[in-house]
Amino acid sequence: MALLGGLIPGLLVRVIGSGQDLIFKRLFLQSPSRLLFVLLLVLLLCMIGRSFQMDVYNAFIQGDLYEEVYMDLPEGFRKQGEHKVCRLLKSLYGLKQASQKWNLKLTEPLLHGGYVQSKHDYSLFIKKQGDKIVVLLVYVDDLLITGNDIEMIDELKRVLHSGFKMKDLGRLKFFLGIEIARSNRGIILSQRKYALELIVDAGFGEAKLASTPLEQNKRFTTAEYDDLVDLRGCNDELMQDVSMYQRLMGRLLYLTNTWPDISYAVQHLSQFMQKPKKSHYEVALRIVRYIKKSPGQGIFLAAENKAQLIAYCDSDWAACPMTRRSITGFCIKLGNSLVSW
Repeated sequence: MALLGGLIPGLLVRVIGSGQDLIFKRLFLQSPSRLLFVLLLVLLLCMIGRSFQMDVYNAFIQGDLYEEVYMDLPEGFRKQGEHKVCRLLKSLYGLKQASQKWNLKLTEPLLHGGYVQSKHDYSLFIKKQGDKIVVLLVYVDDLLITGNDIEMIDELKRVLHSGFKMKDLGRLKFFLGIEIARSNRGIILSQRKYALELIVDAGFGEAKLASTPLEQNKRFTTAEYDDLVDLRGCNDELMQDVSMYQRLMGRLLYLTNTWPDISYAVQHLSQFMQKPKKSHYEVALRIVRYIKKSPGQGIFLAAENKAQLIAYCDSDWAACPMTRRSITGFCIKLGNSLVSW
């Protein structure tokens, strides 16, 4: 396959397993939580350290297979009347166990190098030597490195380069769609590029702005509830193309990583993914118009912080019209920095 890819410069040829007939009971994805990512950046500010980003080339094909896995030959590689299959010695994209095999491959040299894998989040690795500390956060093939000692950071980079083909992306500026801007006062996390793409894809480049994500005292119900209490006279029809609503809500959900003020509206609308009504879609589009008001809005993590957790919560008594349950909201701050909501 490498020879075929070398015929035309810049052309990458990759074999991908379909995974249709595989039986693998355990699925694994190495992905840190939003809270862990934010806390790591707060830690970076507290110890006035440095942060870097690295990327692994073709991460999934570096995992070793110990099970017997066979694959049909790709089209064009089989002679007429031939019925041969190939046994895989390395993992491939498309295998259900590919992510787990890559995780095992990456974890082995890190543990051998003195790093401790967190029991609370397996994507976090820590190494301490006295007052020196280096932290590694893994998201599949994207690595975030931070610490207060440049020599230990360089040592970690050498360990990674010796075992894998890596690309050093330099100082941390853009990670998983989140833009990171740093100054002496702190760090700003935003998703401006992602928000602008969402606005353009929704066709709202010239649309009017919305001052709030939701109208005041707005309540939402399911189609089943409307039938039960005879509310169908309002002409609120079900959407014909459900996937359009689901795609929009999925993109809005990812935007809540740096937009706490739309979290309530987005999570509330996410309850109607299976049978959304046109009114639900209209409200989701209103959120897009609200985002257009300030697409570069984000979260500020202050450099001067106290190691003190402060939590606020409130509830709207029996606000859900369908279940009469209360709706609870909360936010948690570490010092002056908002870390969870």
